[in-house]
This record gives sequence, C-alpha cells and structure tokens, in this order.
Amino acid sequence: MRLATIAPICLGLGLTLSAQGLLAEEVRYNQVSLRAEVQEAVSHDTLQVRLYAEEQAKDAGKLATSITERLNKALDIARQTEGVSVSSGNRSSQPVYDEKGEKIIAWRERGDILLESTDFASLSTLTGKLMDELNLGDMQFSLSPESRRSTEDELIREAIEAFKARADIATRSLGGTDYKIVNLNLNSQFMQPPMYRGAKMAMMADAESASPSVEGGQADVTVSADGIIEVNLP
Repeated sequence: MRLATIAPICLGLGLTLSAQGLLAEEVRYNQVSLRAEVQEAVSHDTLQVRLYAEEQAKDAGKLATSITERLNKALDIARQTEGVSVSSGNRSSQPVYDEKGEKIIAWRERGDILLESTDFASLSTLTGKLMDELNLGDMQFSLSPESRRSTEDELIREAIEAFKARADIATRSLGGTDYKIVNLNLNSQFMQPPMYRGAKMAMMADAESASPSVEGGQADVTVSADGIIEVNLP
C-alpha cells in the first residue's frame, strides 16, 4: 500500500523538475518594457435626461394615483417627439413619521421617466415642456457605443504605431539590430462626463422657455499599449 502511494508522488516531482527545466530554457535577455499612450477628445453625441414627479399625502392610494397620472401625461407628450427614446425610470414610496419617529403621518412617493436623444435641441425643448408637470432630476452626456467604438479602433492603430516607434528608439539606443515583441497589452479608458443635477440645471434654464441650455462638451478617450520587446544585440 505504501508503494502505491509513493509512486505518484515521485512522478509528480519528476514532472515538476522537467517543467522547471523548460522554464529555465525560456528565460529571455535584453528585454525592455515600453508604454505608449494616445488620446483624443471626442464631442458627446448623446444626452440623457431624468425627470421626476414627487408628492406627499396622507392617503397612499390617492398619492399613487396622482403620481401615475402625472407620469403618464408626461410620457404621452414625450412619445410625440421624434428622435427621443422614452422609458419609465425608478419608482419608490416611503412612509413619513411624526417627530418621535413612531407614527406614520403621511406617505412620500416619487416616480422617474428617462429621455435620451442625440438631438440636443429637441430634447432640451421637450424637457422645457415637461417641466410644467415634472421636476428635473439630472442630465448626463455621453458617447454613443458606435462613436466610442470607432474612436477606440482608430486609437488602437495609433497606439500600436507609437509603441513600435518607441521600440525602434530603444533598439537603436541599445545598439541592437532589430527586436521582436514578447507581449503587448492594449487598454482603453473613457472619462465619463459629470452628471448635472436638478439644482444646477435649474440655474442654467433659459428665462423665456424654461428649456435647459445644454452644452455637450467632450470626452477623453485614451488607448495605451504596454508591452515588452526583446532586442537583438550584435
């Protein structure tokens, strides 16, 4: 019984030693770690607006009905605007307690709707109309998936070329004849724009139409190339 137990252990050790031997043969020399990074500022092409209805009342049933009516009215108006994506957002209800925190004296309920479009002017005008019934929660600018993907694809090509240029510089500086890439990692980053809250957007509203004045701004898309090259020295 002991021999049967020892044999697999010895075999395992043999495999481990063989693996270590292979790793020793794969040790590389004259390796250089390099990093190249490219960045592009891209104009936001998508705007999302969150509007909400919020009320407080003693009768929870009547409160829910009132919120539903306001949201449905806003949704009906929003769906008439072409080029705007409309959807219902979060909805919540919570009790309001007395000063001692013991007895429920009322209920507070809130419901959201979400609007999204690449037509900033139309969405801004629609937002102004809906603010007669709803409050402005926040506004978020972003890049559409298509714009971000096309920008990243172009930056990947530029990052690789920048990496190769640095590899050439490193090779010549070391007196090498040429090099080969041992590994290369490509990473992309997207700086998400800030979300504008209702209080700030209210101050930005146009005095005549009450439509928020929006400026999409830009987002920074960055692609980095991190890798290791092996330089051939004469």
